[in-house]
Amino acid sequence: MTRIGYAAGAFDLFHVGHLNLLRQARERCDVLVAGVVSDEMLREVKGVRSVIPTAERAEIVRSIRFVDDVHVETVPDKLDVWREVRFTHFFKGDDWRGTPKGLRLEGELAAVGVEVVYFPYTAHTSSTALRRALEALAPSGATAAAGTP
Repeated sequence: MTRIGYAAGAFDLFHVGHLNLLRQARERCDVLVAGVVSDEMLREVKGVRSVIPTAERAEIVRSIRFVDDVHVETVPDKLDVWREVRFTHFFKGDDWRGTPKGLRLEGELAAVGVEVVYFPYTAHTSSTALRRALEALAPSGATAAAGTP
């Protein structure tokens, strides 16, 4: 059976943690689909404005050699995403392991035969930390890091 992996993320302010997730995921599947969360979903689910627009983030991720295909996520429910992509393995950072959200995700995906695989979270580099650094560097009153001109 072909192992179809799915690794989802905003992939905004692309950094080594994103690369590590995609590299490790590709090592454990035959086909890797990267889920790029849309601008709208980022605002709705995380309350965050992307710095880089969805289409550009998808193009960046699509260009990475570990990625076979890109799926732009426009719905928050991973079961709905599964119905669209039909992945067999879902890859996530281990900061989700054992959390209520992670346990719920594991249960929902197990019901359709999907295994959730966790990888070490790259704690020293995150999009949140990069956003904070950009905000600290911005001149007083500037909103460039928030995605507005």
